[in-house]
Amino acid sequence: MSDRILAAHGSGGKLMNDLIEKVIRKILGDSVQLDDAAILDTAGGKIAFTTDTFTVTPIFFPGGDIGKLAVNGTVNDLAVLGATPRFISCGMVIEEGLDMEVLARILRSMRAAADYAEVSIVTGDTKVVPRGNADGIFINTSGIGILSEGATRQPITPGDSIIINGSIGDHGIAVMAERNNLSFSRGLHSDCAPLNRLIAAVTRDFAGSIRFMRDPTRGGVASVLNEIVKEGNFGARLTEERLPIREEVHGVCELLGLDPLYVANEGKVLLIAAKEVSEEIVACMREITEGAAAQIIGTITDDFPGRAYLETSIGGSRILPHLTEEQLPRIC
Repeated sequence: MSDRILAAHGSGGKLMNDLIEKVIRKILGDSVQLDDAAILDTAGGKIAFTTDTFTVTPIFFPGGDIGKLAVNGTVNDLAVLGATPRFISCGMVIEEGLDMEVLARILRSMRAAADYAEVSIVTGDTKVVPRGNADGIFINTSGIGILSEGATRQPITPGDSIIINGSIGDHGIAVMAERNNLSFSRGLHSDCAPLNRLIAAVTRDFAGSIRFMRDPTRGGVASVLNEIVKEGNFGARLTEERLPIREEVHGVCELLGLDPLYVANEGKVLLIAAKEVSEEIVACMREITEGAAAQIIGTITDDFPGRAYLETSIGGSRILPHLTEEQLPRIC
């Protein structure tokens, strides 16, 4: 492991996992939970607690901005554990010289996102740093959600279905295209959206059949699947022909040599569920705006234990490795 922090240590890939396990948890202790949120026992019952910091550049992009991203990202980290998001904090590190109207626009966006997700922004903190030290603005949001039942985590078994609620790679490619002024990428939009309504609808009817949920942000779908299978006696097979990837995303990825399966999403949930109810779950998702393009994209299998892989359209198989570095830094 490097003796200095690298950009890849924040990538969501192998180096970040090494940093968490070999440095952060080693010092802070095993009480640091590694899921999307920590599950805590309180006198009033179980809650989910999460925190996240957003450093996206540019701070405004097609389909969203750093404020909307901060609220929805925190809401989603609570929702994928089956919690009902309720309260959010807002901590801001603002660079000296930021236009006051830019700040107001970000705050209005946060308020609109919180109202739509039906959560309250209840506390926060503001710091100002010298010009050149914060790239405009960084935002930290923490969130609390109520767990009426246990977290949506059950043993995963071969035969289970892999489901996603819509198109893959939209957020990362939209941000990257805006950052680099790619004129040929017009029409790309981030998928930034809250998932709590969608997840509440699914868990209400299918909680006992859902094995696992996670929002595939940094590192994308492939990285989440690698996390799921890395210590299991099963593999995760994606079917290329079933992957919902927009033509615009495909085109940019092919041109720049990127793999959309490793590109960040900010309005998607990757869900593992029992095969016998998977079609019903997809139908339920499609009744909600954020799940209109839901699709079964793969299967948990006995083949290649501990590996995620792609069954290609020509009949072959391609291993999806756990990447060391992130393809697109600073996208969330």
